[in-house]
Amino acid sequence: MKVLGNIRDVQQHVKQVKKEGRTVGFVPTMGYLHEGHLKLIETARSENDIVILSIFVNPLQFGAGEDLDTYPRDEERDRNLAEEHGVDVLFLPTTAMMYPEPMSIQLSVTKRTDVLCGKSRPGHFDGVAAVLTKLFNIVMPDQAYFGMKDAQQVAVVDALINDFNYDIQLVPVATVREEDGLAKSSRNVHLTAGERDEAPAIQESLQAGRQMVEDGERSPARIIESVTKFLESRTRGRIDYIELLSYPELTSVDVIDRPVILAAAVFYEKARLIDNVVFDRNGKITTG
Repeated sequence: MKVLGNIRDVQQHVKQVKKEGRTVGFVPTMGYLHEGHLKLIETARSENDIVILSIFVNPLQFGAGEDLDTYPRDEERDRNLAEEHGVDVLFLPTTAMMYPEPMSIQLSVTKRTDVLCGKSRPGHFDGVAAVLTKLFNIVMPDQAYFGMKDAQQVAVVDALINDFNYDIQLVPVATVREEDGLAKSSRNVHLTAGERDEAPAIQESLQAGRQMVEDGERSPARIIESVTKFLESRTRGRIDYIELLSYPELTSVDVIDRPVILAAAVFYEKARLIDNVVFDRNGKITTG
């Protein structure tokens, strides 16, 4: 595994790889790798000749009250996991390398951001779009891999690729789950035993809503009402939101006649958990 920190070194390596006719799969992360990241790496490994993993804690996507300095980091562990799972190039740029000067051009994501988690994180996806624009231009991947755990981010990346005509295939990868259906997350360790027992109800409630569509229900309002009651009856966590929107456009719908996302966020004492399910107009899951 090559470990590179210089942008030009990565670009030259990729140019040589492509000159040889080999494909490049790219997994951008902020490090502190977990099973979700490893699933992305493994999927990329199975579909490409070369896998490039980047680890960069991007300051532009941290807002007020989000402490960049305390974001978890463990570079040695991440290096070992990357090598064990078949990464060919580990790109470890510094902030000074990525942003040597304040950026003269700022990206503003105007759609797909004022719903779901984006409502409470103004400017977050502008920072995501900025760093991915740089990373895509550096790595020049054939395919880029993102987890559906953060389906809103996947939707924003989809817009970025389409709006700027990147010759990149976006590959959404299904959420990694515990045996009882709870989406795996570093935040799960902050749940009490009782909260952990209740937390699978989040995915259960979303699947119940999806089943309503499969059974013929087409009213978003009735589905959200039912999902809310289901979840409230099975957990003491405080519901932040339950939303049903078109996907990937993330716009409101009056009737379910296109692919949609049904998503929820729940506050527990020391953790906020998110989850979602994406399905077509007939309730069939399209992206995990």
